[in-house]
Amino acid sequence: MKKYFPLIALALLSILPLIGLSTYMMHIVILVVMWSIIGMAWNLLGGYCGQVSFGHAAYFGVGAYTAGILYSKLGASPWWGVLLSIVVVTIFSFILGYVVLRLRGPFFALATLASGEVMRVTAENWVGFTGGTLGIMVHERTWVEKIWYYYIILLIAAVTYFLVKKLVESKLGYYFVAIREDQDAAESLGINTTLYKTIALCISGVLTGIAGAFYMNYMGYIDPHVVFALHDISIITIMIVMVGGVATYWGPFVGAVIMVFLAEWVRSIPGLGAAHQTLFGVLLIVIIIFLPNGIVGDYKKLKRLVGLGRTS
Repeated sequence: MKKYFPLIALALLSILPLIGLSTYMMHIVILVVMWSIIGMAWNLLGGYCGQVSFGHAAYFGVGAYTAGILYSKLGASPWWGVLLSIVVVTIFSFILGYVVLRLRGPFFALATLASGEVMRVTAENWVGFTGGTLGIMVHERTWVEKIWYYYIILLIAAVTYFLVKKLVESKLGYYFVAIREDQDAAESLGINTTLYKTIALCISGVLTGIAGAFYMNYMGYIDPHVVFALHDISIITIMIVMVGGVATYWGPFVGAVIMVFLAEWVRSIPGLGAAHQTLFGVLLIVIIIFLPNGIVGDYKKLKRLVGLGRTS
């Protein structure tokens, strides 16, 4: 049964729009699936390879601007940007990896954080190419109904899930885990750690960039403060994986469900404003203290806690 669970979950998600969800709920579900892709991408690099990145907004933004600039400068459909982002973000990730992967631990994390901010400032000031702070708007939407956007992002999510699973369970995945556990020991065993960290970074960046290109098509508007946002993209991505479960297959999806619905619930309460950020921080502290491996990673522990609570 466990073997077929991903296919069963995919089948259930495929029929979700057919139960008569409102336009608003469809929007929320689309965001959940999109964020789960970004979470899976980060998890491959940070969870399995041990390279904690604070700069995934850079890949998300580059993917989004690839689609946006393709539309604004060449007049082509921004959907072609989803495919083109694979090439563009791969090149960008390789160049960035050549610089930041020379560093380790907190130095790597700070370098990735800086990369996202550098891209944001660049996009703000390169007005002739990116539109600056005015951003880029798609004036002709492909579809009005959200169901088509849902099935596209669900397809991307399914491919991402099975790709990540295949990679983690391959020899490449064992190299990633070896690097995460002890990079020096991995090097002593003959593993080319720089090569495999670069591979993990490029794959993670490309998957995030594809999500960014989809976001451009779905929302129809981007600007540097939206797609290169440190908190709203990079930090939220980490929180999604931390809450759901680091180095787990379903952790990013569970984390995305919780974070997206929690954010929407808090925003719907009058007078709270940006209090969702504070609530996110409290939630993360609670998860780290009681469920350090996340909800999926500590599922058995969570089940015991719930069981104890019922018996008392």
